[in-house]
Amino acid sequence: MTTTSSPTGEPVGEVSSTASATLTPRQTIQAMSGLMMGLFVAILAGTVVSTALPRIIHDLGASQSSYTWVVTLELLTMTATVPLWGKLADLYNNKLLIQLSLSFFVVGSLVAGFAPNIEVLLGSRVLQGLGGGGLTALVQIVMAAIIPPRELGRYSGVFGAIFASATVGGPLLGGFLVDSPLGWRACFLIGVPFVVAAMILLQRTLHLPTVRRDVKIDWWGAVLIMGGVSTLLVWSSFAGNKFDWASGWSFLLVGIALVALLAAVLVERRHPEPIIPMDLFRNRTVTLAIIASALVGVAMFGGSVFLAQYFQIAQGYTPTKAGLMSLPMILGMMTASTIAGALITKYGRWKIYLVVGSVLLPIGLGLFGTIDAHTSKYMLWAFMLVLGVGIGLVMQNLVLAAQNDVPARELGAATSAVSFFRSMGGTIGVSVLGAILANKVTETLNPGGASGGSGNAVPNIKDLPEQVRVVVENAYGDATADLFMMSVPFAVLALIAVVFIKEKALLTTSGAERRAQEEPDILDA
Repeated sequence: MTTTSSPTGEPVGEVSSTASATLTPRQTIQAMSGLMMGLFVAILAGTVVSTALPRIIHDLGASQSSYTWVVTLELLTMTATVPLWGKLADLYNNKLLIQLSLSFFVVGSLVAGFAPNIEVLLGSRVLQGLGGGGLTALVQIVMAAIIPPRELGRYSGVFGAIFASATVGGPLLGGFLVDSPLGWRACFLIGVPFVVAAMILLQRTLHLPTVRRDVKIDWWGAVLIMGGVSTLLVWSSFAGNKFDWASGWSFLLVGIALVALLAAVLVERRHPEPIIPMDLFRNRTVTLAIIASALVGVAMFGGSVFLAQYFQIAQGYTPTKAGLMSLPMILGMMTASTIAGALITKYGRWKIYLVVGSVLLPIGLGLFGTIDAHTSKYMLWAFMLVLGVGIGLVMQNLVLAAQNDVPARELGAATSAVSFFRSMGGTIGVSVLGAILANKVTETLNPGGASGGSGNAVPNIKDLPEQVRVVVENAYGDATADLFMMSVPFAVLALIAVVFIKEKALLTTSGAERRAQEEPDILDA
């Protein structure tokens, strides 16, 4: 046992040497391998269906609104539960929580793989979202706990590459599986063995100090936050589809959401262990990182979801070829994230990469705002490369900036807050943009043609007569371009938020070491 001192030189208590010890590079890599395997498969589950969705929706006889909900429902559940997972990480053993998250994911994947109808499939996506919410928050929290921020850049680059590969590489795998004899159900089942392997690997390699606290979880705050956010997301999904944006239903749902969120703020301010500590928003870096993450979420999720549909319906690619079309975005995200992470670790500077990425985002989105059904694939590849590099430079470095500027006891809350708002931005973006796309397509297509509108089945482009096919392709091409152009202002606002983030030197101690120094009495190795 060793004795630590406060900044004034006074002893603050004893710290277990095991709890505060830095892992060796080999131990870190072993622990990271399990984390990354689980995270990759979990994220893949959310994106692998994007290329397969036209076939899934067609086979299950569902509608364009169901198309959006297969994606949205998982994002909604993940978004609403991220803050709760993050708070639990500040109070309980992170290893146990990660295993629980992976278990939810496995069960959800099995149900989805054998779903007989769209209703069961949507229910399975809730379970997958619950597990995904835990992994979204916990993997980054554990990384911050075992790796100092100065070294985190290198590993954050790997994390960003994993996230990028799963986010954009999912459509490639989904297309291959749909065109193979395995069919679209394999999109859900193929990841299960890897998740089980990740659970076994983590059980053997991940060793963290256990937080010992006699606390009460802010369940009221959790219920109000999840209820308010879920209501807001449901409204954004249905508005413009089931009812008008300016209608009684809109005012009712938005009113319920605002009341619930206002009540959540009041509860959070008074509870000793709030789900999202209100003090976080007094931190300039965290607040700006949250704002930027929410805005970036629109570009990140919207791009991967609707591009897959554009490639298949507007340009007539098979699911496999549609997935291959996304490779430039994968390469851009992976390369930018990995190189930036290595440079951050070497030189300790991180804001320049945030700014450059934030400049590229609106440029990439604006370029996609010029596409139509006949845009050259080479131009599309160039546009995806620009957008991919922008996302790769921004996404993970926003988390790094927030983690570097909060006390160790708030690492979980700060990390989950940034992830939460990024997911919420993405979910709202997918919901709203999906509703707009459905309406634009419906308005464009004549009553006698195959429609992709909200009330009709998504067309199988190969089954349409030549004249109808051309009309449908043009409708989806023009509508997709409009969606990207609508996203440009959000990316510009994200750039403004990033510019005002103040760069601070990266810390050289891990979260576990800082936690042991800040609160030595609550850690048990």
